[in-house]
Amino acid sequence: MTQPTPIQRVPEPLRTALTLAANGVPVLPLRAGKAPFGNCHRCAGNACGGRPNMKTAGPCRCPGVCHAWAAATTDPDVLTSPAWSAAWRRAVTVAYHPGAAGLTVVDLDDAAAVDWARATLPATRTVPTTRGEHWIYRGVMTSHNGVRPGVDIKSVMAYARYLGPGTGTLTGLPDAVRALAVKEPPAVRPAPGSVAVPARSGSGQCPHRTPVFLERGIAMAEQRITQATSAVHATVYGAFLAVLSTHGRCGCLADSHVARLFAAAQARGESLRHCTDAWANARATLGL
Repeated sequence: MTQPTPIQRVPEPLRTALTLAANGVPVLPLRAGKAPFGNCHRCAGNACGGRPNMKTAGPCRCPGVCHAWAAATTDPDVLTSPAWSAAWRRAVTVAYHPGAAGLTVVDLDDAAAVDWARATLPATRTVPTTRGEHWIYRGVMTSHNGVRPGVDIKSVMAYARYLGPGTGTLTGLPDAVRALAVKEPPAVRPAPGSVAVPARSGSGQCPHRTPVFLERGIAMAEQRITQATSAVHATVYGAFLAVLSTHGRCGCLADSHVARLFAAAQARGESLRHCTDAWANARATLGL
């Protein structure tokens, strides 16, 4: 009897992964429940510093499959290494890192979300999912969950299941998708004992409205958040509070500035909801 060739013994998810990797798509295995494999013993409890929370997108330097999206790779030697072999034997499907592949996935979780996308977003490549669809665009952005009911955005520092090549022509990332990630914080009633904030000058002109001053303030807040090694929630809140205390009443802040602060916080592991809550709480504290 003819002995099976090595390629015949390769698990199906690994064959798919190698094909994707050969086309420049960074991949990783997923276990049952659509979940990545857990951190290795050296990184348990994010003892290594929590690579997925780093501002830059990977790669993971652990010998095995570790750190979810940051483990995604296009290197066939890594994918077929002994350290990864046990994971592939247990894997039920393949995931990929959209941002590292230059892509953004709009994950539509149900029929209502799909109907919304068809009425709102430009057509692009679509892939059916269990309950909805993935709409894939060419271009990258920060990843956000729950941008509207049943809609998540997966791009930089996130992973998406590979569910097939899909249909339709891949098109550029539209402003309509980018706009989903920038939401106006909900109105919050001032809290008792609000901190006093200097009102704008009697001339009606903002005393801080110079590009250099504003840019320095936003950059310092971004740096403060990015460099946080502990108490990230408190650091994000403090940075938001500092920015709002200086520019919250004078009209300096634009949506682009808020988006930068939210992106810095999310790069440290904060969710969009946590960012929105921290911003709203800072506004309430200052009586804005």
